[in-house]
Amino acid sequence: MEATSMDYAAPNTQFTYDLRNNVFFKKDDHNFILSLSVKQLNTLGNSSLLDIYLDKENYVEPHYHQNASELVYCIAGSAVVSLINPFTNELLHFPIGPGQVANVPQGWWHYEVASQDDTHLLAIFDAPVPEAIFGSDILRLTPASVLAANYCLNEDMVKETLAPIDSTVVIGPPAGCQSSNGPAAINDGSWNTPGMYPQADYGMGTMQGQGLSGQQQGAGLMQGQTQQSHGSYAYPLRPIESAYSPYPPPFHPVPFLYRNWN
Repeated sequence: MEATSMDYAAPNTQFTYDLRNNVFFKKDDHNFILSLSVKQLNTLGNSSLLDIYLDKENYVEPHYHQNASELVYCIAGSAVVSLINPFTNELLHFPIGPGQVANVPQGWWHYEVASQDDTHLLAIFDAPVPEAIFGSDILRLTPASVLAANYCLNEDMVKETLAPIDSTVVIGPPAGCQSSNGPAAINDGSWNTPGMYPQADYGMGTMQGQGLSGQQQGAGLMQGQTQQSHGSYAYPLRPIESAYSPYPPPFHPVPFLYRNWN
């Protein structure tokens, strides 16, 4: 709904709203998302937002918005916004701190992870009501037989691996998760073809391909060949990963079902 179509003289015209009255998702008292759209504030026009609170190593799970771009603004704490660029087939990671933003174009696969406790993010959308398709729904609703047949996987292993995903996750890992994988390891570039990327550390606020200030040097991305095999199964189109993320993704979009590449 465009703001110009609103009858501002109508008795039901709304100019203010308390987001605490509209909880989109709550994992616990430290990890939850509040929502505002034209459904709550009818003068809002062609915009909406999510108010996101996360503790360290909690994710807004991989997903995409089919009807909106997303501008992620960091209010407090710090986070890494990761996305797959479909034009270059690269997985990119953008650390943000207070006052910094990362933009996700409409329809791009992405996720966010908090780098410290009490992280507060604001996700702003250019649509009156943002829509999303979550990775957990793709994985749990696509039959294991279809995944196995398409990607040359063991169907029983696919079923076993995906069995714990019985609902939309939204904020991962789910409450009560007992993962056998242990804590996430820092991505030092070893998941990519050896030698493809330089090994480098960065401080929070260093953005890829941008010179910021002082020690914040732009790292950029180097071009190279994609990973050519996963075990005995050759797959030439795996997204390239940057060496500059402090966190690996919880999982890739189909067909990348597993947390680690061995």
